[in-house]
Amino acid sequence: MPPMPTFSELIAETKRSAVHLELRDTYFSNPRFEAWRRGNRIDWADRASWWGPFEETVADAGARGVQVRRARVVSEPVTDYIRWEHYVTQANVEAGEQVRWLPRRQATDLLLPSNDFWLFDDCLARVHHFSGDGEVIEDELSEDPELVGSLAAAFERVWDRAIPHDTYEIR
Repeated sequence: MPPMPTFSELIAETKRSAVHLELRDTYFSNPRFEAWRRGNRIDWADRASWWGPFEETVADAGARGVQVRRARVVSEPVTDYIRWEHYVTQANVEAGEQVRWLPRRQATDLLLPSNDFWLFDDCLARVHHFSGDGEVIEDELSEDPELVGSLAAAFERVWDRAIPHDTYEIR
């Protein structure tokens, strides 16, 4: 079996759209989150200090005409992890990604999938499988039209109801 393509490789082949649905309230711990918890903050005026490969990849995709959107379904009050994600989402937005937030209590009737995922051009799904503490166990690729269609419909239902990043207030 060939190795799993990286996000950068997948989005490099994307022509129209890449969408990401996030459904967890916490993910694996990482040094940037831990630094934020200790009170370290990003100097947004110093772009070189926070602009990295992910932001460059998203900006390159946008320059090619790819629309990149991310929707997050979150419990309120939010976890510290989500509070941090909200804070660092400025980098996503600066790179050209559109981000929206949906309080979980407003999503009950949407019947959402159980896993986070990326969809590329509405034809390829990269589904993330996590452990209970938020560590990535494995990613799965699928071109199954039924699965991809279900995931695309779920994303759009969330997107239509979600609050744009610049107006969503952390609770």
